[in-house]
Amino acid sequence: MTQSDANSAESGDADGPASSPELGDDPVRVQDRHRGSNQVGMRLYNERLALSLIRQQGSLPKSEIARQTGLTAQTISVILKQLEADGLVRKEKPLRGQVGQPRVPISLNPNGAYAFGLKIGRRSSDLVLMDFVGTVKRSIHETFAYPTPDGLKTFVRDGIASMTESLSQAQKTRLSGIGIATPFELWSWASEVGAPSQVMDQWRSFDTRQQIERLTGLKAELYNDATAACAAELFFGNPSQYQDFLYLYIGSFIGGGVVIGGNLFAGPTGNAGAVGSMPVPAGNGATGTRQLITAASNYSLEKRLLAAGRDSSVIWRSPDDWGDLGTILDDWINDVSPAIACAIVSAISVIDFSAVLIDGAFPATVRHRIVSRTGEAMKRLDRQGLSPVELAEGTLGGNARAVGAASLPLLANFAPDSDILLKGAR
Repeated sequence: MTQSDANSAESGDADGPASSPELGDDPVRVQDRHRGSNQVGMRLYNERLALSLIRQQGSLPKSEIARQTGLTAQTISVILKQLEADGLVRKEKPLRGQVGQPRVPISLNPNGAYAFGLKIGRRSSDLVLMDFVGTVKRSIHETFAYPTPDGLKTFVRDGIASMTESLSQAQKTRLSGIGIATPFELWSWASEVGAPSQVMDQWRSFDTRQQIERLTGLKAELYNDATAACAAELFFGNPSQYQDFLYLYIGSFIGGGVVIGGNLFAGPTGNAGAVGSMPVPAGNGATGTRQLITAASNYSLEKRLLAAGRDSSVIWRSPDDWGDLGTILDDWINDVSPAIACAIVSAISVIDFSAVLIDGAFPATVRHRIVSRTGEAMKRLDRQGLSPVELAEGTLGGNARAVGAASLPLLANFAPDSDILLKGAR
């Protein structure tokens, strides 16, 4: 197991800037933050709405929050006063140089809430501790030949203990839960990752959410791993603020997510964006079709490296730095890109996405090359009758799934439309 801290593990760093309001010992109100039709429910919904606007725009003065929500200035004053008392927002320095009283921007307090994010993969697992604004405070990365339930429980138990050791009691009370990002039917594709079927079959009867809740004592939210990565891009990346996009994530296997109207759409079973199953041309001059997952996945690169007698562990051990893989990487990209291009054209034929974002557990230079080559391949396809679509890079890379997992408890407790955002969770 290897551990890397995104920021200092010292308690002073975790406490945030000196300007942050002191956190009391009372737990943040996360359990009662649900949408309701009564007066309390409406108040909580309005609080969530204000928090969501502040999150999207970084900081906003009280008057602008009132304008964008349609609530009265008096109502917003009461809401912000309560949120500040709860330690969820803080006042920034007044904006001067304008006519009238200086406006005071309101921003999220990074220490207002924390969440754990657990990514379970076929070759590696990640555990992160994230604050209220999406900053990863601590992270642990573990690689393995294949995942096992017992190995996962040990990883989570030891990781949680290590990460919470330096948290103050006040910070511990602000833990809003743990999110889990995992491939559905983890036991599938055992032969592709070289795992014994009898070991992988243990996952069939392993209730991941229940086991993690029992192990940690925290409420758990569980999502498909690629959909969780899409959620991370939507809320903590997406610099162009696309409201309708298809998200493609290349990990051990390729997966995807769908965003419509600024909301994550998971579908009734949580499997929307399952692009890996899409048929694409067989490639390499062969006739027929294959599933996208067999072409555009890191495991197919692993197979190429092993066939050439190369060490393939680097692609799982160091997602941000693969070193020099030479022509093997070049050939893989040349196979991945046209396959993805075909899948994109099929997808935009069904939903009129404004953009397609591509990310993955690989170095940023590899991501850039794949996006560039995919764009070139799309130009060679017949797209008559289809609207133009922007092709862009995702922004979170190897952290996307773990960050997306950590965002799930925050969305469940603080987003106004968490019932929509999380309806596909299992």
